[in-house]
Amino acid sequence: MGFEKPDRPGERGMGLLLRIGTAATASVILLAPAIWNRFPLLQYDTGGYLARWYEGYLVPSRSTVYGLFLVLFARPDFWPVVIAQSLVTVWVLALLLRAQGFGGRPLVLLATTALLCALTTLPWLASILLTDIFAGLAVIALYLLVFADDTLGRFERIALVALIAFAAATHSATFAVTAGLVLVAALAWPFVRIGSGGGIARGAAAVALGALMLLSANFITSGRFVWTPGGIALSFGRMLQDGIVTRYLDEHCPNAKLRLCAHRHELPTDADEFFWGNSVFDRLGRFAGLGGEMGAIVKDSLRAYPAWQAEMAAAAVVRQLVRVGSGEGVVNTIWHTYAIVQKFTPRAVPAMRAARQQRGEIGFEAINDIHRPIAFAAMLLLIPIMGWAFRAGGPMFGVRAEAFADMSRLAAVTALSLLGNAAVCGIFANPHDRYGARLVWLAPLVVLLACYRAYALRPRPAAAQQPAA
Repeated sequence: MGFEKPDRPGERGMGLLLRIGTAATASVILLAPAIWNRFPLLQYDTGGYLARWYEGYLVPSRSTVYGLFLVLFARPDFWPVVIAQSLVTVWVLALLLRAQGFGGRPLVLLATTALLCALTTLPWLASILLTDIFAGLAVIALYLLVFADDTLGRFERIALVALIAFAAATHSATFAVTAGLVLVAALAWPFVRIGSGGGIARGAAAVALGALMLLSANFITSGRFVWTPGGIALSFGRMLQDGIVTRYLDEHCPNAKLRLCAHRHELPTDADEFFWGNSVFDRLGRFAGLGGEMGAIVKDSLRAYPAWQAEMAAAAVVRQLVRVGSGEGVVNTIWHTYAIVQKFTPRAVPAMRAARQQRGEIGFEAINDIHRPIAFAAMLLLIPIMGWAFRAGGPMFGVRAEAFADMSRLAAVTALSLLGNAAVCGIFANPHDRYGARLVWLAPLVVLLACYRAYALRPRPAAAQQPAA
């Protein structure tokens, strides 16, 4: 776009040092929550990921690929994990800024990182032992491959493909969102030649590589070349919460083939309580014991109540879109995670116990009073940003619409990813703040970039455009 600040003779060495120093500082800013906590943040699901390579069997929605990542970088005290997550985040942000024309301005990277850390959930994602940071990074990486391919070097393309593959392998929802974005790009490209056909092919290869990576890790871990279980069974939880399961059991019980018939009056109305509380689900063997029956009920109820299912699915998507709060599950009562860390990585236990989180010193109410309104406003602002490049008439705020064509594409990719994520997580699992927060920070990022673009292209007084005498 021509916004890069060119190097002057003799400044390249200092420029390199400035870029390295800026990137390092930005990475430290991203790690502020973990540094303040004195230990990487933990969540309910952290232990499930870590345990996979030690226990040797598959658990629903717990990627063996991310589990291996935790195992490999467990020493000292899991700091290499969050440092790696922070460095990759800064690198992807730097590539995106360069693609938008701000690559020669390292202080813009620092300012962008600082603003995102102050206004969004991004630093909490980078500082936690969880897969969520990679969801948003995969979306940006796909955008870069498809729409900014000419700004990338050969090594950068390869690294972005590897990042997308790893991200897709860390969570089924991330896999579904990235696969969906690639599919939309591939279907649209023959009609609207926007972007790079080679980038679309590389994106498809990255998603396929992610699938192979996960299948291979599952085989090495458990001896089974299968996908991580849990998808259809988790849909059962959402249908239980919506009342669909209760109606189905009322209409089909007693039935000797349905073990839940004998316990239908004990079923909780909350999916989390059913799966993770002390419920009948535990007594009947959890996923191993009830997985087949839950899957059968989901399929039969889809055929039996199609209109009701569609209504509840649409409502779940809307609920997921607005569930974007930071810090879900980052509490001091995550007993399973504590037990897993103590059992398999005992060296980390003293530091874990000394952390502020484990002492109950972390709360997110005040933080979300900032994060939620900003996320909602940014999501709404994606709409005019998408439409800016296609508006008729003259300039707006002195900026011609064509200068925002790439920004409109970035906003559209972000909006599609948010909608796709809401559909996948809301319908096939259950709306949670964690699912929304891991992608919603992209919306404020797009708004920031749009502001940068508008400022860079602002009309200048004629006197300011005259060369100095």
